Amino acid sequence: MAATVRAKGYAHWDGRPVDRRFPWWPITRMGIQLAFRKKRFKLAFAMSFAPAFVFLAGLYISERLEDFQAFFRGSDRLLNITPDYFKIYLTNDSLHFLIVLVLAFAGAGLVADDLKHNSLQLYFARPLRKKDYLLGKMSVVAFFVLIVTALPGLVLLLFKLVFAGSFKFFLDYPWLPLSILGYAALLTVFFAFYILLLSSLSKNSRYVTILVFMTFFFSSILHGILYGIFRLPALALVSIPANLQQTGASLFGQKLPHAFPAVWSFLVLAAACAVSGLVINRKIRSVEVVK
Repeated sequence: MAATVRAKGYAHWDGRPVDRRFPWWPITRMGIQLAFRKKRFKLAFAMSFAPAFVFLAGLYISERLEDFQAFFRGSDRLLNITPDYFKIYLTNDSLHFLIVLVLAFAGAGLVADDLKHNSLQLYFARPLRKKDYLLGKMSVVAFFVLIVTALPGLVLLLFKLVFAGSFKFFLDYPWLPLSILGYAALLTVFFAFYILLLSSLSKNSRYVTILVFMTFFFSSILHGILYGIFRLPALALVSIPANLQQTGASLFGQKLPHAFPAVWSFLVLAAACAVSGLVINRKIRSVEVVK
């Protein structure tokens, strides 16, 4: 066999790499498929829609209060549906926890596994640019964040119109779909950088999973400790959930939960994304194949 190889030699390929329109899509597709192969992820993903069903029931009850007066006395004020109802759905702590839970299982290994198996060199040995690699990985995070936030939010708005039997609610708040999509987009961008940053810090995806939870919730604990000592509202800026709630309230035009301008939270989240981008770029650049 060796003699045959030496005799015939190796044929040189003179072709030209084909530039695909979406070279990042196979990375995204594989990332989504790998996530659904995990049993724990399937449970977390199913649980992430539980708040939507609770709020959907609230919408139905709000349009049928006369049928539920025996169970919901004085609920006229409680179930008065306004944009604040949708803001509460998208910014409540339970939904944020479920998003983090889903992303911890789906995204912890996005970069960590490639570092562990030295796969980055294989990626960049192909006609694939670094930005395509990062876009493919971030699109995995975007898929799960949008399907848990934007999709249920718009469906809730649609069912509000169906239960009411008119378009009055939409005519009163025509900007509401944009607020839902805008906040979902903000969550998507932030969590894309957040997950890829933590995933690039270790080759152990289990360690990254723990880090995803600890970083997110420790920021709230730190805020509680600092606020208990100094009593300054601006200390909420150290908390990731608090910044997400502050920006969410601003996008929905509702009362801010913390006594400082919402633009500060926007700037903090933007700075976190910028720093994450620099770290991720450095991690990927160290192994990128230069053509």
